[in-house]
Amino acid sequence: MATKTKPTYLGLLNAIAVGEASAEPFFLAWADTTKDKRLATTLRFVAMREGEHGKAFAKRMLELGYEVRPSNSDFAAKALETAASDKSDLQKFRALKLGKGSPKIDVFDSMFNDKTIDPITGALLGRYIAEERDSTRLLAAEYDRLLAKDRAKKARAAARTTKA
Repeated sequence: MATKTKPTYLGLLNAIAVGEASAEPFFLAWADTTKDKRLATTLRFVAMREGEHGKAFAKRMLELGYEVRPSNSDFAAKALETAASDKSDLQKFRALKLGKGSPKIDVFDSMFNDKTIDPITGALLGRYIAEERDSTRLLAAEYDRLLAKDRAKKARAAARTTKA
């Protein structure tokens, strides 16, 4: 199923394949280090999606006649180091810049500007975008839950100190 001319969106597919495949290990490492079972479940779910996306986009590139080219970025190694560290979950959310809700405009908004995207790739991109936005919502909800839990704990501690 190789194409005759190099698709203009090949770089996008490669970036997604590389980024998603590199995200799976750090979400799994974080899930393995958190003491919060609910967060661990969410992190494993998001990790599974990331890994699936990485493989799906790599597969699509192969179908088009191209292979994934790895990135020289050290972001993945730094993210894995942070995720596996003994930092608190809130510190990890902040260090990894996760936990914020979906912005009104995001990186996905321009992905369909290329009018040459074929229907198979378009369907794959559509599913990917919807799942990424959902993962963002799931992570934001976990961050908000942990933040509220932390604030309540600090308020109880402050109340005990005031009584003493």
